Amino acid sequence: MNLFDVYPLYNVTPVKALDCKIYDDKGIEYLDLYSGHGVISIGHSHPEYNAKLKAQLDQLSFYSNAIQNPLQVQLADKLGKLSNCEEYSLFLCSSGAEANENALKMASFHTNKSRVISFKNAFHGRTSAAVATTDNPKIVAPMNAQQAVTFLPLNDIDLVEAELKKGDVACVIIEPIQGVGGLDMGTTAFFQDLEKICDQYDVVLILDEVQSGYGRSGKFFAHQHHGIKPDIICMAKGMGNGFPIGGILTSPKFKASHGLLGTTFGGSHLACAAGIAVLEAIENEKLMDNVAVIEKYFFEQIKQIPEIIKVKGRGLMLGVEFDFEVGPLRKKMIMEKHIFTGSSSNKNLLRILPPLTVKKENIDQFIIALKEALAELK
Repeated sequence: MNLFDVYPLYNVTPVKALDCKIYDDKGIEYLDLYSGHGVISIGHSHPEYNAKLKAQLDQLSFYSNAIQNPLQVQLADKLGKLSNCEEYSLFLCSSGAEANENALKMASFHTNKSRVISFKNAFHGRTSAAVATTDNPKIVAPMNAQQAVTFLPLNDIDLVEAELKKGDVACVIIEPIQGVGGLDMGTTAFFQDLEKICDQYDVVLILDEVQSGYGRSGKFFAHQHHGIKPDIICMAKGMGNGFPIGGILTSPKFKASHGLLGTTFGGSHLACAAGIAVLEAIENEKLMDNVAVIEKYFFEQIKQIPEIIKVKGRGLMLGVEFDFEVGPLRKKMIMEKHIFTGSSSNKNLLRILPPLTVKKENIDQFIIALKEALAELK
């Protein structure tokens, strides 16, 4: 049997990893500045994380959500306190797309409406409604395209309000920092106005924090830089440090009823152990403080690269933009300089999404390698 051909693959086979380093089957060491799409939040093979998962695996890895699971309660309690979202309720699932699906469904149930406002270059996942709200027609099947979705440019609040006035919008879904779309962001004024008009027109405001959450921006959630309180917050990637876990936080305006939401694998014992271990590491190791330190250092050091025309994003969710397509540069960085970075729909942009444990010397290594690679490509 062949594997379905999903992505073009680099000829690298990782076999082990530690913190920000990955080692392949030939013994070559790589610096990981991409974290597998921003998933590795507390570093590869974190000792306390590994120990907690191994201990849980020896006890109970999974059982149905029809029984008591104190680990879910423990995770919700710790998440609420660390994120300053204690008034929200937690629903656990297994991925970012699943989180966004459930958020969109909750909004539609709540408003009894179906149209969604999304934004240019948005990426919200590859499942039914989530992919319909993703601004990439190539990955939207005709079945998904039946969803009623309107795409608007970022930072034009008048256009958003004109759509909300029509009275048929269930929700607005937005990334605080666009990931796949290329690290564009709404302004603070835009987000604050968006919160006001969604409340005014009884439209649910969904913040997709799947990639930007869990400390990656320097605050627990990136929308907290703007001082807003969305109706639903979606989470996943950094939540389990590689273990599949996702979730949504719902504000008190949503009332639960049995059967409204459901999941088979969400909130399993093993997933909760992973989630708790990540929160403990973020708190105990003050990783959000490290994000602020490294962000500042990165912006200072990247000035050494005159070919860069713009640095986008914030925290450790960054993009460096050039005036040429970066595919060959990214390949050289991986295959010759042994540094992983990411791409986006902006072909001129390298994405930088390291573990939150990244150090200044790792940034120095990147700067030196980037200088060399650019010189060699010339």
